[in-house]
Amino acid sequence: MSTLPTSYNKLAFTAGTRPEAQTALDNLVARYGQCPVGNADVVIALGGDGFMLETLHKNIGRNVPVFGMNCGSVGFLMNEYSTDNLLERLQKAEHAQIRPLRMTGKTVDGGSFDALAINEVSLLRQTHQSAKIRVSIDGKERLKELVADGILVSTPAGSTAYNLSAHGPVIPLNAEVLALTPISAFRPRRWRGALLSQSAQVRFEICEPDKRPVSAVADNREVRNVALVDVRESRTIALSMLFDEGKTLEERILTEQFTA
Repeated sequence: MSTLPTSYNKLAFTAGTRPEAQTALDNLVARYGQCPVGNADVVIALGGDGFMLETLHKNIGRNVPVFGMNCGSVGFLMNEYSTDNLLERLQKAEHAQIRPLRMTGKTVDGGSFDALAINEVSLLRQTHQSAKIRVSIDGKERLKELVADGILVSTPAGSTAYNLSAHGPVIPLNAEVLALTPISAFRPRRWRGALLSQSAQVRFEICEPDKRPVSAVADNREVRNVALVDVRESRTIALSMLFDEGKTLEERILTEQFTA
């Protein structure tokens, strides 16, 4: 991967559909100009966390960092919105490099799929009946049958999102581990999940897929009626995010662990 730029003068602004994001887009373009993404030093994403993930997905392979400004609700992945001193903020910004998960597998009808997830890959029951899922790690069966609403694999960057809501652990950004977290587990009832090496290869096999259908979701891409799902960290793709000085993603993840 080539070296990231040391100065950020060519800015590409992009915004979500919310009115406040569109207003912010107009204000910032009027003040700083608009550069095509292909020529930009940095992409400025205006919206919420969902739009930030969308922007990161769109810029995979472009080797351009993304600086988000919150025009949404939660904004965990975003910086504070302001039209002032943007160039100075970018020069002082701190980098966070993250690697996505790659989800591959087969559907019940024999189709194949391949998708990337920056936050998590989750398997979810499609009906009122619990899912039954066999879990293997690096080719070794670890759970013969998990009966649950589902299960997910989370990156450190995504550990404060769905993973945290499912009572999974918050993971420091540089911990080099992944979280394997059950979603409303019924059997084994007391299993809380596991921490896995970032090099782990996770395989989910769906038991009784016709009777208990399961969907697999990589961030916002859903594949329904899956039979087999493999998840691993991509070692060929790295994404760069920029955060205001002293407000890095690593600091936010650490702070989250001390928040009631």
